[in-house]
Amino acid sequence: MLDGKNIAITRSKDDAAEFIELAKQNNAVPLPLPTIELVSKGEKIVEEFLESVKKYDPDYSVFMSSKAVKLLFDTARNVGKLEPLKLAIANTIVMSVGPKTTVSLENEGIKVNLQPQSTFSSVGVGEEFTKINAVGKKVIVPRSGASTPFLKELLNKIGIDVCEIHLYDVCAFRDTTQWNEFRELFSKNNVDGIIFTSASSVRGFFEIMSKDYDIDSLLANLEKLSVVSIGPFTSDELKKFQVKNTVAEVHTVAGAFDAIKNTLAVV
Repeated sequence: MLDGKNIAITRSKDDAAEFIELAKQNNAVPLPLPTIELVSKGEKIVEEFLESVKKYDPDYSVFMSSKAVKLLFDTARNVGKLEPLKLAIANTIVMSVGPKTTVSLENEGIKVNLQPQSTFSSVGVGEEFTKINAVGKKVIVPRSGASTPFLKELLNKIGIDVCEIHLYDVCAFRDTTQWNEFRELFSKNNVDGIIFTSASSVRGFFEIMSKDYDIDSLLANLEKLSVVSIGPFTSDELKKFQVKNTVAEVHTVAGAFDAIKNTLAVV
């Protein structure tokens, strides 16, 4: 059990329901931190997606986050293009990066044909495409404009043609009043651990916290607590800031919680 341990996660309260439940089950105190916010590219994203499907005629559509699913479908709903969107996606073989994204797609009535079994990241997507021998196939990926080129480069190496549609950009969360409890605990060295859930959230965390701390003081405080990254790309971003971290074996919130539990559990 994690009796009384203060554990933060770089997600808003609304997005951290699973983490909050896990923390409470283990007698820990959850500290959700809304670290990034999405800036949609507007209503044009639906038309751009539909036009790209029409011109590009992809064999597969790949969804890399539940946020991308929600934004694309909500926007289509708002502009009266939900059915054309569903039809366009249904005419492809649909791959999801992981369980949460799969649930989001299924809630919209989309059948998910493929999903990595354990590595819920670009690497896992690449492994799935390698298994099914998709050389020469075409893939459309609606995702964040802040994404790295890793997935596209990986699939290109496998011999797959990739068209990325950027639905939104990412910026640091602007209303940081929800950080007040965390700031107070952090200043007193009373935060025991932090789970970082994306490379963008790492950048957002440092942008927000640098308003109160110089970088040396911030890093000194972080060294005193347990830092867990949800996957390798998040870990790489933390390393750029010279932050030591443990990478979750399973790249999910539950996997990251297991990792922080292992480092903090009271014997």
